[in-house]
Amino acid sequence: MLLRSFTVLALLAAATLARAQDRPIGFQMPSKNIACQVFADNGQDTLRCDILTIDTPPRRPPDCELDYGHAFAMTARGDARGGSARICAGDTVVDPSLPVLAYGEIWQRAGFTCRSEQTGLTCFNAMQHGFSLSRGKQEVF
Repeated sequence: MLLRSFTVLALLAAATLARAQDRPIGFQMPSKNIACQVFADNGQDTLRCDILTIDTPPRRPPDCELDYGHAFAMTARGDARGGSARICAGDTVVDPSLPVLAYGEIWQRAGFTCRSEQTGLTCFNAMQHGFSLSRGKQEVF
C-alpha cells in the first residue's frame, strides 16, 4: 500500500511539473487590457506585449497584411526602436491563464523588467530600451 501511494504521488508530481513547464511565462494587467509573454526566438529571448484596446490605432503600414498597432516586442539586449517595437501580428499573447501583475508591482524575467501602474505598463530590457503602453498612448524608448 505504501509503495502504491508513493507511485501515485510521484506520478502526480511529474504531471504537475510537466504542466508547469508548458505554462506561458508572462503576466496580464489587472484591467485585462494588456498581457505580456517571453519567448525564445532564434536563441534570443523576446518579450511581447499586446494591448487589446487603444484609443487611436495607428495607420497600418502597407507591408503588413495582419493586425497592426496592438502588439509590441523587443529582445533582451536590443533597441526597441527602429520599427521593431510595434509589430505586425495575426495572433495574440493575451491568455486568461496568465497571472495578474498587480498595480505597483514589478515583474522581472529573462533580462526584462516591467512595472504595472494604474496609468499603464512600462517594460524595458537590459539596455534600458523599451516601451510604455496604455489605452491612450503607446511610446517606444
